[in-house]
Amino acid sequence: MPSSVERSTYVLFTCIALFLLFWKWQPMGGVIWNVGSAPGRLALYTLYACGWLVVLVTTFLINHFDLFGLRQVWLHLLGRTYTEIGFRTPGPYRYVRHPLYVGWLLVFWSTPLMTSAHLVFAIATTAYILMAIQFEEHDLVRFHREYDEYRRRVPMLLPIGSSQRRGSADVQRAAAKRAS
Repeated sequence: MPSSVERSTYVLFTCIALFLLFWKWQPMGGVIWNVGSAPGRLALYTLYACGWLVVLVTTFLINHFDLFGLRQVWLHLLGRTYTEIGFRTPGPYRYVRHPLYVGWLLVFWSTPLMTSAHLVFAIATTAYILMAIQFEEHDLVRFHREYDEYRRRVPMLLPIGSSQRRGSADVQRAAAKRAS
């Protein structure tokens, strides 16, 4: 398969697989939780909406069209050579390495009514995301030498300790500069 259509083909087949999953999904009985209070429901729907907003914003921060393979196809159609965008950490990428996945996790888990079927879906997609991160980070370390330092400094999904890590990394860099 030509590299210019590799990513867009992956995205297409992923969408088809999800469509088939949603189409053939069979309901399962059972309610795991049901938040009945208005403030609780509002909080969960707000987290859900924030999840979608995070997904949308982060795709554009790292180049939406490159992420989905559209830029690669477009450049190929124009007869231009594809060039990597390079490693960047805009906005939320300074606090967590995978804000896009954080957004998806918020979407999957922020529901006032968690049924058995929804729980199975949320667990399966969470497991998929956690496995995908391992493969993605392996490739990112290989393609971007600065990613290894970024991985040491910035937490994967929860921004807990990020300022401490960033602060200690800044102190270490400053000490290294003074020593040289």
